[in-house]
Amino acid sequence: MENLRSNNLYRQLSKAIFLAGGLIILLWLFYKMISVVLLMLFALILAVAINGPVTALEKKGVTRGWATAIVFVIIFTVFIVIILFIGPKITEQISVVIKNLPGYAMEASAKIKSWFAYNSSLQQQLTMEPSTASNIFPSLPKTLLQVGDFSLSVLSQVLVVIVFISMVGYTVANPRPLFALYLTGFAEAKKDKAAIAFTRISSMIRGWIRSILIGGAVNAIAATIFLNIMGVPGAFVWGALAFFTEFIPRIGFFIKALPPILIALSINGTTALWVTVFYLASDELMADFIMPNVRSNTMKIHPVAILFTVMAMGAAFGFIGILLATPLAGIIKACYEVFWANKYENDKLTEQRIGLMMYPNGIPAAKAESKNVE
Repeated sequence: MENLRSNNLYRQLSKAIFLAGGLIILLWLFYKMISVVLLMLFALILAVAINGPVTALEKKGVTRGWATAIVFVIIFTVFIVIILFIGPKITEQISVVIKNLPGYAMEASAKIKSWFAYNSSLQQQLTMEPSTASNIFPSLPKTLLQVGDFSLSVLSQVLVVIVFISMVGYTVANPRPLFALYLTGFAEAKKDKAAIAFTRISSMIRGWIRSILIGGAVNAIAATIFLNIMGVPGAFVWGALAFFTEFIPRIGFFIKALPPILIALSINGTTALWVTVFYLASDELMADFIMPNVRSNTMKIHPVAILFTVMAMGAAFGFIGILLATPLAGIIKACYEVFWANKYENDKLTEQRIGLMMYPNGIPAAKAESKNVE
């Protein structure tokens, strides 16, 4: 009996050790492959976005394979046209801006220093010598080498891009096996809800892409025109930056606004003031009027949810996490609405409880009157 108990204990202990070892190995593999997993998730999100026009062509009688090929050709053509017509101008202005960065820094330092004429010690701390500026902003070749200093070789990067495009292409061209795999993750009673959740996710992702393209284009055109009028160097560069920062809600404002404002400060204070006013006004106009109308029928996500997701994904996974944050927020919202929120759709006291939480001392008269009118 004693031997039987010891054998059972030994087997259970051995099983626990093997399970713990297997779990550690799986976690280690996941940690090593996290960048690949995120890249695949981004490929799936793009595939869902591209699926819209492909499906539209299918409805017109085009086979799915040819529809996928047509959409990809259109996308690549647009990129090539942008690179051929706008690329040289941006490259030229990047070279000029990087070459003159030390001078811009010194002039901006001198402007800021003049604001504190009453404090000589603070002025001395704000003084920037030419050698200091050169060390902060290295030469163009050195900068390009630093930017290109990735862990992967150039050949490996090209291979990753090819594999990424292939993943998107195969996903769009033949999505049925992936849909079947997705549905197997749910119990039979929840498969219908899973299908509904995916349609909502698709709608949100397409709305996200569409809003980015519209908002990015408006930002880029407005910034390029205004900065050219104000004589700020590198207007095309800052316009392109304004387009891509649309992928990063709210936080992107500081990325696109600070560099041109600092360079404008090196010209004169008035120019810097007007550039600052432009970015603040355009950001408010886009955030409060244009973008809400663009996204109103698609994502309908509260800004706090997006900001939290951006910060959390950025802290966990860096830049790729920031790119995935907004569509991930849409995915979470869609799944929440389908699998959880509908349990409370018939709760007629929800609005009253929300009113109590918002106005613990009583609903304001204006709110009460408007509610009665409704």
